[in-house]
This record gives sequence, structure tokens and C-alpha cells, in this order.
Amino acid sequence: MNRQTTVGNPFVRYAAGLIAGIFLYVQWPEEYAVPLLALSLGILLFGWGLLRNRRQGIKPIQVKLGAGGLFMLVALGWAIAYQHTDSNHVSNIIHLRDTLRAYEGVVASQPEERAKTYRVELEISRGKWLDEDSAHPWRPLSGRVIVYLDKANQPMPRYGEVWLVSGSPRPIDPPLNPGEFNYKRYLSYRNIDHQQYLRPFQRTVIAYDPPNPVTKLATVVNRWADSVFTAQVGSRTEYGIVNAMILGIRDDLDTDLYRAYSAAGAVHVLSVSGLHVGILFAVLTLLLSFLAKRPRGKLLIAVLQLVILWFYALVTGFSPPVLRSAGMFTLVILANAFGRQQQLMNTLGASAFFILCFDPYALFSAGFQLSYLAVAGIGAWQSSLYQSVTFRSAWLNRIWELTAVAIVAQLITFPLGVFYFHQFPTYFLLANPIVIVMSEILLPLAMATLALSRVPYLNDLLGWLLQKAAWLLNTAVTKTSELPGAAWDGLWLSPMAMLLTYALIGCGVALLMTRNRTYAWATSLSALLLSATLLWSEFDQANQQRLAVHFLPHRTAISLTNGHTSTLLTDLDSTDTRSFDFYLRNTFGQWGVSDLTITNARYAGDGPADSTRPGPAYYQTRAYALWVWHGKTLLIVNKLSGRNRWTLPAVIDYLIIRRNALQEWDQLNGRVVARHIIFDDSSKTPLTDKLLQEAKLRGITCYSVRQMGAYVADLE
Repeated sequence: MNRQTTVGNPFVRYAAGLIAGIFLYVQWPEEYAVPLLALSLGILLFGWGLLRNRRQGIKPIQVKLGAGGLFMLVALGWAIAYQHTDSNHVSNIIHLRDTLRAYEGVVASQPEERAKTYRVELEISRGKWLDEDSAHPWRPLSGRVIVYLDKANQPMPRYGEVWLVSGSPRPIDPPLNPGEFNYKRYLSYRNIDHQQYLRPFQRTVIAYDPPNPVTKLATVVNRWADSVFTAQVGSRTEYGIVNAMILGIRDDLDTDLYRAYSAAGAVHVLSVSGLHVGILFAVLTLLLSFLAKRPRGKLLIAVLQLVILWFYALVTGFSPPVLRSAGMFTLVILANAFGRQQQLMNTLGASAFFILCFDPYALFSAGFQLSYLAVAGIGAWQSSLYQSVTFRSAWLNRIWELTAVAIVAQLITFPLGVFYFHQFPTYFLLANPIVIVMSEILLPLAMATLALSRVPYLNDLLGWLLQKAAWLLNTAVTKTSELPGAAWDGLWLSPMAMLLTYALIGCGVALLMTRNRTYAWATSLSALLLSATLLWSEFDQANQQRLAVHFLPHRTAISLTNGHTSTLLTDLDSTDTRSFDFYLRNTFGQWGVSDLTITNARYAGDGPADSTRPGPAYYQTRAYALWVWHGKTLLIVNKLSGRNRWTLPAVIDYLIIRRNALQEWDQLNGRVVARHIIFDDSSKTPLTDKLLQEAKLRGITCYSVRQMGAYVADLE
């Protein structure tokens, strides 16, 4: 960040100081000396700067004043993050030590409909403990809980319902496999640490008391908009797209269609975000431009833009990404209306500053990071790229303008996108201009359909046009996703590699724009360090030999990895791609596995391996399977009881117990001796817990993937 950029854009500095404080809190939440030290240094430097120049008529630029202000903002960022962390409150459920019998809470956000459940966020107000003899069993309790309510012919819950829930929620599990998405951390940034699965009889609606009237209005408008689209957009496929783009509801989105959008690099359009607000703002600016020359025309344009943008935010149910973008464009609109000179970077900095003051944990949202990176990159580089090529045709210039936007946005976001999503869309240049043009048509059409939903005939015409626009968008994206090599999957960037990639991009672009020799050296150094990092990772992966017993809920998953090749033995249904993607895909991506063979762990008859089995050193019976690999023996036990009392004379390296095969430790006596004993998650949890407790008393060392996470052994 150069001095010219920060001097002309003070809010960039303010946001940077606030962000630094938030990061420091996340890293050291218990170190109260950090904000105190930052505040003390800030006050000291700021006071020193004021006193030193108090007698000068013309105040020079003061580094001490600026540094002091930044240190104070660092302290402010730490304090804001601390204040917004609910677990710091003594009444929070995370500090609960006794068992809850029941609790009371209010539905704090708009519920989501899933295939078999409703996903509901409850804000807890009080809890009832098991000590019924107490004179006051109900005590104050706070915190948020995710509840999955079994549908069972139940109506959709409403925002503001007050529930009485029986039972006690359980803490959300951390990631139990290498590279697995950290759902626990993701929810903790929203102050959610517990979850519970409920049958309908476990909850009672005792009142209706919405905690926020504005949010109540937003949920009502969101449901009304959903009913309008249901009536006006006939096709379920197009209805699902309109609902996802306009309302942020993906319940009716076809899985195959979602994958097509992902492969084409257009999946971002299916989530209400800053892109939609930006498109709506651009279209409104174009449509209302004729008012600019009238008296008070700019003020009228600003009023109309603000009304429509915030109506869209209301329609989305005040989705956080839309709120962030609506806030940023509000600043832009007001600056234009009052004739104030504005700079994009300063506007971005101001919106980020105020958003983080309100919600500091938005900083760790992938959407927040990607949207601000994309807008900053487009503002800094798109104009230079667009002006480098010109066409005589206005239409070709428009297409090139959209293409330049897509190139810059993809360039600045692809390292972070690969880091989070491990995929790169090959044909983004083909898909994104089409998606942007169709979105520019679809979004205003959707707003007009809602605004004129009560006008006969016209509402039917708008609904028909909206359906056809969605159909065209779906067709274009689907055809793009069907092209050969549409998506580059399985990509993996470490945090260091991602940072070095950004250094290479930043220095490379600066070199092209300035022709400065310093940037040439910086680009070369970044490329060298990135190459070294990637080569070391490749060398480490090429020489790995690894046994893993993965965590897969109520299933078996055992993998043997040699270099970039791996064999996975599992009883997971081949159609259950969702479980594989969530629990296992990132593990093999992190390990650089490019050749994965999946073998069914279910019994297929006694005898040695055939061509479909993991390899020649694999033998299976109904009771067990024996696997010899790189000099190590693995015994996978399915059954220990029965007439056939099998025994193995040799010592086994790894004994993997599955499907409740072991009921008592004495069952192993005289049958098998193992150096390592592992329980996968196909056994019942209470049985495994009992055996683990008995193992401690007997001095037996064993491992449970349910309690301890995936068992991974490096065999080099």
C-alpha cells in the first residue's frame, strides 16, 4: 500500500487499523495486554505529535499523529471483536457445565427448508437444569443454537416464534479429517457453537415475539416475494434460479444445475451478493440518467436508487452480503447527489470500516473477502485494460468492457477462490459476460414483476419474460459447463502459496503499468519463491506413503496412499456424493491424490482379491478382511462372534474394528494381537465409548476416529 494511495484515501488506513485489531483478537483473545499496549502507544504518539506542533500555524504532515491514530484503531478493532463474541458473556451456553433439561429460545433468523428438516437458528433466553429440587430451576442463559427440526408434516417455522425445547444441544464437532471444511469455526464467527436435532414432540411454540421489527418486515417481504415468483414463474427449474438469485433461497435449486453453474464459473450469481447490487445500481443509473438534466435531477435519481436498492435488500431478507453492498453503494449515491468528489478506494475503505464496526467477523467471510477484492481490482485495473484495446463497433466495445471486467475480477480473486473452493472454471471468459448481461436483464425484470404483481395481464407478461430470461441464462451456463475440461478440479493452495501468488500478481501488474525495474525484481523473486514452495509440496506428495482411517458418519473409510495414488475402502453408497465431498474430497486434494480408486468394503464372498479389489494382497471373509501393503498388515474385523472362531497366529500392525464387531475386550484373547487398535465410526457410539473407558482401566492403547479425528499414519 503506497503513500499516495493512503494519503488520498484516509478510510483505507482506518479500515487497515481496524482489521489489524480484529486479527489480533482472533489470534490472542485472552491477551488483554495487546489492546492496552496498542491504546497506550496510540495515545502517547498522538499526544506527542499534538504537543510538538501546537505552536505552528501551518501544521506539517505528522507521522506520529497518523501512527498514534492507527494504534488506537487497532485497540478499537480488538475491543469490538471482543464485544461481539458472545462466548465472553458468563451466561453463554458454551460455559455450561450441568446438563440442561429444557431451554427457551426465539427463532432469530429466517428458517431454511431442507429435504427432511427445517434449519432454524434459536436465540436462547433461559434454561432449565436437571436439579428439579432447586427452588429456581429456570436460570438466565444466552447463546445461539442451530436446530434441525424434523418436518413430519410440520409447517415452516416463523421468525419470532418462541420455542420451549426439551433436551440439551451438543457442541458442534470440529473437523475430524485432514483438510475438511471447518464448519465449527465458520459457525463460531456467527456466535453459534451448538446444534440439536429435534422431533416435533420435543418443541412447543409458546409465543410469538419477533426480536427485531425490521427483520420481521424483511422476512415477511421475502416470503411475499417467494409467493409472487411461485405464481408468476411456472417452470420449477427457472423458479429455482430466480429464487436463488433474487431471494437467496436455494431450496428448489436442482443439484445438477448447481454443478453446471459451478463448472462454468458462474456459481456466484446464485447467491445474493454485492454483484447483484452492483448490477442493479448500474442498470438504475442507466435507466434514470435522463433525469440528470432536470432541476434537482441528481437528488431525484439518488432517492429512486436508494429506494429500489434498499427494497431489494428488504426482498432478500436483509442478506448480510447485500447489506454490505447496499451500504457501500449508498455512500456512492449520496456523494453523487451532493456533488462530492469521491474515490473508489476511499469508498471501499469507508464501507468496510463501518461494516466491521457492526460485524467484525464479516472479515472472515469468503464472500466479504472476494467481493472487496473484486471491486478493488476492477477499480484499479479494469480501466487500463479496457482502454488498451478499442473497437469501432459499440457492441464490440460493450462486450470487451464486460470481458475486461471478467478478466480482472477472475485474476484478482482466483488465488482466494482456489484456496477456499479448490476449483478453477476454464471457460470463465465465455460464461461471465453472458451471465452479467443476462443478470442485467433478469434482476430489473424480477423487481418489476414484484412491483407490478397486482396489475392484471401486465404481471403475467412480466412473469413470462422473467421465466424466459432465466431459461436463457440456464441454457447458456449449462452448454458452457458441458464443454470439455470446463472445470479444473482438485486444486489446492496452501496459505503461503496463496500469498505468494498474490505477490506475483500484484508485482506483475505493477510492472506492466509502470515499467519500473524494482517491480521486475519483485516479480522475479515472488515467482522464484512460489515455484520453490510448489516444488517442495510436489516432492513431499510424490514420496508419501500413508494409511488413514477417516471419519465418515456411521460408515467405514480406510485409505492407503502412495504418492499421488490412493485406494479408498469404504461402504459409502456410490450415490452419496454429498458425504464424500464434505468429509473426504478435501483430504485427498490436500494430499495431492490425482488417481483415487474407490473399493466397496461390503462383503462379496470368501477368497483372495479379484480385479476389483484393492490389490493382490487382500483377502476377505464374512468375518474379516486382511490387507497387506508395503510390509504392513491391516486386519479389518466385521464379526468376532459366531460358530467360526477364527484366529490369526501372527501379530497384526493395524486392527480396525467396524460394525460393532467387538462387544467385550475378552473376545480378542487368543485370537489376534495388534500393535494399533482403531475404531471407525460404523460402530455405535455408546458401545465405542464403553470400550474406550474399559481400555483405559486395562492399559490398552486404542484410537477412536469419532472422538479423536481421522487416524493417519505415515509409513515412510
